[in-house]
Amino acid sequence: MDYYSKPKDISALDAKLEAQKIAFSPIAFQAVMTLLRTDILKYLSDTGEQGATAKQLAEQSKISEYGVKVLLDMAASMGVVWIENDDTFRLDKIGHFIVNDKLTLANINFTQDVCYQGMFHLEEAIRSGKPSGLKVFGDWPTIYPALTSLPDNVKKSWFEFDHFYSDHSFPEVLPIIFEDKPNCILDVGGNTGKWTLACLNFDTDVHMAIMDLPQQLTVLQGNVAEQGMSERIEVHPTDLLAADAQFYQGADVIWMSQFLDCFSQEQILDILKGAVNVMTQDTSLFIMETYCDRQRYEAATYCINATSLYFTALANGDSRMYHSGDFIKLIQKAGLYVEKDIDDIGLGHTLFKCRKNMRITD
Repeated sequence: MDYYSKPKDISALDAKLEAQKIAFSPIAFQAVMTLLRTDILKYLSDTGEQGATAKQLAEQSKISEYGVKVLLDMAASMGVVWIENDDTFRLDKIGHFIVNDKLTLANINFTQDVCYQGMFHLEEAIRSGKPSGLKVFGDWPTIYPALTSLPDNVKKSWFEFDHFYSDHSFPEVLPIIFEDKPNCILDVGGNTGKWTLACLNFDTDVHMAIMDLPQQLTVLQGNVAEQGMSERIEVHPTDLLAADAQFYQGADVIWMSQFLDCFSQEQILDILKGAVNVMTQDTSLFIMETYCDRQRYEAATYCINATSLYFTALANGDSRMYHSGDFIKLIQKAGLYVEKDIDDIGLGHTLFKCRKNMRITD
């Protein structure tokens, strides 16, 4: 991956254009959101090559022709639509992805509902090391205990964003996790229980232990109960940042997916050391993350780097989407080694299978 390891090869004129796009990007973004939520882009998508006039779009969307035109003029400048004969609008290729691509929709709704207002406080968060933007939703130290209390649209967009990336990886990683036929898997940061349920359905004999904040475990237990599998799980309400936090003992596999990126490097090291304390030479620790230096496509790196700033402004103020090298150093420092290192899982995940380094003593 080398797309940001060298200068952009563009002309000064093109560079100035890109600078203007950045200068007006919040306005451009809100124009697109309005076009989405008034269904104007959807209508243009449905009309295909025929397109539609401003008058037709005004009637369909119940907004004025003035509103339609100012929005679509901006959209044309972004390549979202194109205009023929001054008054016929057609969806362009970028617009197609905004309307129809599930990845783009997950990202755009997450940005609008979860991040947009809070990002106004990014500089404050950078300077303080605290999630200063979270105050737009309430008074919490981090976003995680707040998840079940956020407004419905915010909660919906947060979970859809989170699950979209993780769910695509499950079919690929489940056979890897079950290669050693574990009897018990510890799911650290169980969230709503999607991974727990995936494991329970993949192997009807496996037992799951889940560690998470109490608020999240309530949701998880309800989802597992709906599937009639409550007898195969144990829940362990835990704040892993607490001084007295203890890891569940006895698991054959410890699973951490999109979890450690929620913490600072110092906190990650403490959490990994806590896991190492309950591991034997036969225990596997799997870490699945999206690393900005392991992506095949520039778009993926762009999304990951943007997500890091969500962590800064809203999630906790001091975590991020990490470089893989930084993570490997923490793994080794905790007393582990990477037995397997697999890239290109799902939508750009990397899976580390770790073992306890039995030669290291305290």
